[in-house]
Amino acid sequence: MEYLLHILVITGIYTILSLSLDVVLGYTGLPALGHISFAAIGAYTSSLLALRFGVSPWIGLILGAILSMFFGALISLSSTRLKGDYLAIATFGLGVIVYEIANNWITLTRGPMGIPGIPGLSVFNFPITHIWQYLIVVIIFVGITYAVLSRIVRSPFGRVLRAIREDEPAAQSLGKNTNKYKVIVFIIGAFFASIAGSLYAHYITFIDPSSFTPMESITILLMVVLGGMGTLNGSFIGASTLIIFPEILRFIGLPDAIAAPVRQMLYGLLLILLMLKRPQGVLGQYHWR
Repeated sequence: MEYLLHILVITGIYTILSLSLDVVLGYTGLPALGHISFAAIGAYTSSLLALRFGVSPWIGLILGAILSMFFGALISLSSTRLKGDYLAIATFGLGVIVYEIANNWITLTRGPMGIPGIPGLSVFNFPITHIWQYLIVVIIFVGITYAVLSRIVRSPFGRVLRAIREDEPAAQSLGKNTNKYKVIVFIIGAFFASIAGSLYAHYITFIDPSSFTPMESITILLMVVLGGMGTLNGSFIGASTLIIFPEILRFIGLPDAIAAPVRQMLYGLLLILLMLKRPQGVLGQYHWR
């Protein structure tokens, strides 16, 4: 039972990451490939503040989100000059930079050795020690994230984001400062991704650079694409499928030597079939052109 609850907690955390990326990628059409870097910033910030300065994890979570918003604004400046593949490479570069800092700044992050003993969350001085309690916390944050982002994408602000995605010059011709909107949406995405990273750190109580490799950004991207870009509901499907489906394959009973390769092959086959039959994803109506 605890194993199942653990998978649900991880699924919820990745759902937050997928939702936050969908606003940037699916609704605005900005190919951000370094999204995991914001989760890493949040995770390391809240963890280090809690361990070295005794700061409450909740305060660390907020401070990490603020720091991630700063870096989100910084990387978003590139979106005002770069487009398409060039923007994708620039954002992917941020993921590489953050990973290398976490891996090589030994005095701060302990590098590959990681940071153990991260304090868990507590509510009104009552520590959260059971997995089902963490699951409730994660569900609450997923609900908050979905509610806030849903309100944003359905507002006039969200309609401008879709206009940027479909035809940015047309949006500019209507007097919209598209650069401002792109900066703001990057900041929003970074904020919620950072919260997901902090939740992960205080749940696992150990982090190291391997949890935030650039390939993790690709995984989150696949969740958004699988569920459907430009639809928040698709993020639930994408995250659930790519987290839970490989776990189900563990119980087929294959020998350990071939279990992992078979899971990867089936996983890749699923994505290939989806891209061939429904490139816009399960629920999406938009795909890269």
